[in-house]
Amino acid sequence: MHIYTHPEFLNHEVAEGHAERPERLSHLLAHLQREGILSDSPLRQPNDVSDAQILAAHSLEHLQFLRSSAPSEGVVPLDPDTWMSKASMNAARLAAGAVCNAVDDVLTTTENRVFCAVRPPGHHAETGSAMGFCLLNSVAIGALHALQQPGIERVAIVDFDVHHGNGSVDICQHHPEIMVCSSFQHPYYPNRLDDLDQPNIVNTPLQAGSNGDVFRRAISSSWQPALQRHQPDLVLVSAGFDAHQADPLAALNLTEADFSWITQQIVDVANQHSQGRIVSTLEGGYDLDALAKSASAHLQAMM
Repeated sequence: MHIYTHPEFLNHEVAEGHAERPERLSHLLAHLQREGILSDSPLRQPNDVSDAQILAAHSLEHLQFLRSSAPSEGVVPLDPDTWMSKASMNAARLAAGAVCNAVDDVLTTTENRVFCAVRPPGHHAETGSAMGFCLLNSVAIGALHALQQPGIERVAIVDFDVHHGNGSVDICQHHPEIMVCSSFQHPYYPNRLDDLDQPNIVNTPLQAGSNGDVFRRAISSSWQPALQRHQPDLVLVSAGFDAHQADPLAALNLTEADFSWITQQIVDVANQHSQGRIVSTLEGGYDLDALAKSASAHLQAMM
């Protein structure tokens, strides 16, 4: 397994005190270095995503809005949660590029597991809007890129962030060849598209305070039968670790063991249907130590 990351991800600046700060990524990578994971999973730098790849998922108006919103210095808000600095657009493009590069790797090389250590996150970005810290929807861009590759007819996006993956649902809802499975605290932000009822969208709401046992039962009863029906040729993961009991932004009570468990379920599906091919990309997680330890558990289960 290898890991995509880039120095530009640290240059994406947000308002002072914002939860989605550069230290999330630097702390995570330092932890993986101490754990020895980077010795077995070398770092690679992604290429920029193309405009055509972005426009497969997003409207031209959205792309133009992001380009025109980037400041020449300092930071500016796109909404109360979502901020841009001079480097933000480039970072978002490289984050999407990392997922596309990773898709190419698992389809054309002997490497069948790749992790994208990126920021900003992406799964809240809808077809025509940035929101929830997200500018471009990296995982949806990656899924649509994958469907253009030989032998890929069905893709699954599995999203275990504490916040619903509304952007991935919005972009992929009209693509029956993409199944989106999203578990999330409910009711909670973003409160959009979480009641959509159609075969390729699997919403798994969890009440505030839910622990690992509740989470595991919910995943087993909702995701598992849906993924068995879908039989994906490739599995993409929106890996959010803000459902951890220590996270300051939410109220679920998962632990590192639960992230290891859900990863093993994903590995089992990929081994059964997808030739073991998994591309995972970082979404949420805002307590630095909980994020680092949970991501480490996720990577060890993937390996």
